[in-house]
Amino acid sequence: MSRTEAPPLPEPLRVPVADSHTHLDMQDGTVEEGLARAAAVNVTTVIQVGCDVKGSRWAAETAAAHPSVYAAVALHPNEAPRIVHGDPDGWSRQGAREGGGSAALHEALAEIDALAALDHVRGVGETGLDHFRTGPEGMAAQEESFRAHIEIAKRHGKALVIHDREAHADVLRILADAGAPERTVFHCYSGDADMARICADAGYFMSFAGNMTFKNAQPLRDALAVAPVELVLVETDAPFLTPAPYRGRPNAPYLIPVTLRAMAEVRGVDEDTLASAIADNTARAFDY
Repeated sequence: MSRTEAPPLPEPLRVPVADSHTHLDMQDGTVEEGLARAAAVNVTTVIQVGCDVKGSRWAAETAAAHPSVYAAVALHPNEAPRIVHGDPDGWSRQGAREGGGSAALHEALAEIDALAALDHVRGVGETGLDHFRTGPEGMAAQEESFRAHIEIAKRHGKALVIHDREAHADVLRILADAGAPERTVFHCYSGDADMARICADAGYFMSFAGNMTFKNAQPLRDALAVAPVELVLVETDAPFLTPAPYRGRPNAPYLIPVTLRAMAEVRGVDEDTLASAIADNTARAFDY
């Protein structure tokens, strides 16, 4: 089996659900094909997430053109330091860039702010902190950007979508300090059961991705087991984090049923019960 070959369509869910976090612009095929495959397995809504100004514009345009798509717009935590300090390696999809300093960051944030005002944009994210890919020199830019996104989400009454990679304590600290928006979503939840209890007490949504099916992901399954059902979401983060047994192959919204069934098993409930709860939770989180 080729690592580049798309996994087969799973058995459709009986209850329609949403993919709370996907990147259609990074997937093969057209948006229409991706949405049709998702709909064929009863994944009837997707949240298309932007990671930079260009991607956020695209997310907003795509949501405007497709009734089953809502957008989230933001500068990814790794994008903020690249805007400020430059990106000589061209690691992001924009190629090599010179640093523009804090003026360039403020300009980019103003564009995100304008996009966040649009009706079909229902989230501000993915924003947050990433201590895995950004070193100490980028931390200040990341934190400034994160705080600005929190403020934008609150001002426009939109959900805050958080990217938290190896930065749990700092993310929770900034949320508590700045005051989290009414609806806050930890995308691709990566904490343990203890952190899940903290998130539950704060009323934060926890969105689980295909990595909860990986062999080494017992801490994620433990977190899922203790998270209140009314705060649980499911996502693909496609094209990344394809669930087992397809790990390493391209991910897409139509694979949500694979992850959702694994989640139902962890929680000891039938898939219809969990799908119904997740459908309600996602609509509540993103206010649609």
